[in-house]
Amino acid sequence: MEVIIADKCGFCQGVRNGIKTAEKTLSERNGDVYSFGHIIHNTDVVEKLSKKGLNTVDSIEDVSKGTILIRSHGATKKQIAKIKERNLDIVDATCVLVKKVQNIAMELESQGYRVVVIGDSDHPEVRAITGSVEQAIVVADKKDLHRLKKGDKLGIVCQTTQSYSHFSETVAGIIKQGFTELKIINTLCREAIKRQDSAMELAKKVDIMFVLGGKHSANTKKLAELCKMFNINTFHLQNWGELDINLLEGKKTAGVTAGASTPDWVIEEFVNELEKV
Repeated sequence: MEVIIADKCGFCQGVRNGIKTAEKTLSERNGDVYSFGHIIHNTDVVEKLSKKGLNTVDSIEDVSKGTILIRSHGATKKQIAKIKERNLDIVDATCVLVKKVQNIAMELESQGYRVVVIGDSDHPEVRAITGSVEQAIVVADKKDLHRLKKGDKLGIVCQTTQSYSHFSETVAGIIKQGFTELKIINTLCREAIKRQDSAMELAKKVDIMFVLGGKHSANTKKLAELCKMFNINTFHLQNWGELDINLLEGKKTAGVTAGASTPDWVIEEFVNELEKV
């Protein structure tokens, strides 16, 4: 089978830095290293780092001593304060862009704007952004616009891994509500946008499209969603082990892309095995 890999796919710089920071911390500190939540949304990587000694915890109360690693998605002010209260060491692996969005949100609030975050309220990045200010409203899509108060000055940012089309459509919906003062900051990740554009172009050209990455990865799910708009035969898989060979029947060309938290070795294994079919 002919296999074409998207020009832009796999690890972004923020994820590479997060993993590099985790590995460096593990090599320098003798045990008791904890990641507050999964370091990235990819179980293959999480399991690999776990074998090297990185423990994942969902509650700071579960840690009595050692080092807490702040994952690439960031943490809230309250969470950071709680870590310090427990006299734990902190290693911050927050993506620089996510940190920038947190700072923008704080600046908007200091200027008197009600912070609005366009994104998924359950995503850790969004929780970290909203947790960096006193009050924020999360708008997932147009259905949430009723939550905005007409008299508010709105300062709008976006979850970094959302698509440009979703961001612009939601902002347009807010504008139509008649707010008199809006400050809109485009906080989309340029690398995520490049991956989306590359994936969509490839999906148009192949018989079947595969999007590799964690099932809880927001940017990977977004890639799969966008590709499916142009190719109904789009499948979101974590790795080669999840592929049903029957899907390939009658297909001559396959496209492969991957989320920003998908390691190179997962992509390489998938492509090598697919080319043998």
